[in-house]
Amino acid sequence: MIDSLDDIFNDDEFGLLSQKDKPTNLRSDEDRMIDAFEEINNFYEQNGREPEKGSMSEYNLLAKLKSFKTDEKKKKALKPFDKFNLLGEVELEMPSLSQIIEEDDLGLLDNDADLSIYAFKHTPKPDKRAEADFVAQRKAITERDFTEYEAMFFKVHQELKTGLRKLLPFENMEKNLQIGNFYLLDGILLYLEDGDLENKPQELKSGNRLRLDGRTKIIFENATKSNMLYRSLGKMLYKGGKIITRPSTLANEDLKNNSIIVKEDNLQTGWIYVLRSKSSKPEIANLQNLYKIGFSTTKVSDRINNAANEATYLYSEVEIIASYLCYDINIHAFENLIHRFFANNCLNIDIYDKNGKRQTPREWFMVPLPIIDEAINLLINGSIINYRYDVGSESILLK
Repeated sequence: MIDSLDDIFNDDEFGLLSQKDKPTNLRSDEDRMIDAFEEINNFYEQNGREPEKGSMSEYNLLAKLKSFKTDEKKKKALKPFDKFNLLGEVELEMPSLSQIIEEDDLGLLDNDADLSIYAFKHTPKPDKRAEADFVAQRKAITERDFTEYEAMFFKVHQELKTGLRKLLPFENMEKNLQIGNFYLLDGILLYLEDGDLENKPQELKSGNRLRLDGRTKIIFENATKSNMLYRSLGKMLYKGGKIITRPSTLANEDLKNNSIIVKEDNLQTGWIYVLRSKSSKPEIANLQNLYKIGFSTTKVSDRINNAANEATYLYSEVEIIASYLCYDINIHAFENLIHRFFANNCLNIDIYDKNGKRQTPREWFMVPLPIIDEAINLLINGSIINYRYDVGSESILLK
């Protein structure tokens, strides 16, 4: 005999009254926009130019690029993915470290006892991008297993407070999303402990491409863990995350181990050079303190023989201002460090070859020569990471 509704539900032997949420495969408009822009990036990477009207597939990419360029909101959303400066200059609001500390509503950067994860009263919701993967894979960690991680997170808080670590905008997933690093996502620290990662083929309209992806092992400071996809984590960090730098002492050690400095039995590998353009074009000739900083594995005089025909030299003869002999230099580390150091003074100009194709050289900087000389010496001796270039005073200052 059935006496109540509870009896009806309790007697539902076949589960006819159970309701389960159906999984959704819907993707956000922003995801689709980013994927479309990645296709344009891939095309530029493969062809060294923007898409043109030569074919229907190129025309479609060209139309999308024009649409992105004329929409300021889209430009701001896509700028973190703009590897080749296809969108031009975009003003992004980057909070300073002092602003981050002042707006630390959750007390992440305090070094009092309330740094404990148990002091959190509110946990921000995850970014809707990759949310399904993010939420579905999160599980609680037992108090016993979390003990060692809790100590790690506490130490990171202390190092942020004392300045040994810093919060920086997250960009360049392939370079900055690495095993062993800490990140801040929507106000919560996370530790990327491990990952089963491999380069996997991805089919795009502009062609197939290998992209690093796979399941990760992520530990959050609220005693949860996740095995979300590597690229899903990267997308969420692009949207609302920060990278937490390694302690400055470790950064110095990494720099030395990456062979910027001469060691015993090192081999000569090339020259860092500084060049001045001899271009007569007003848009170049009228610029003050314009120099190209680069690296060559051959003699600089031989490297610039064909300068007038190469976009990287602005299609003009150049003058050698200085060169520095280097040993076992890590070229990628050099380029990354010097470009980041003078990023705010990088020449932003489009030039065109004889066929009318646009090129955007990225190794020219508007910086006084003595400053360049000082920066290169700091780079060679491994201490450049402790300094920054101040545009207003045109001087190199300690961070």
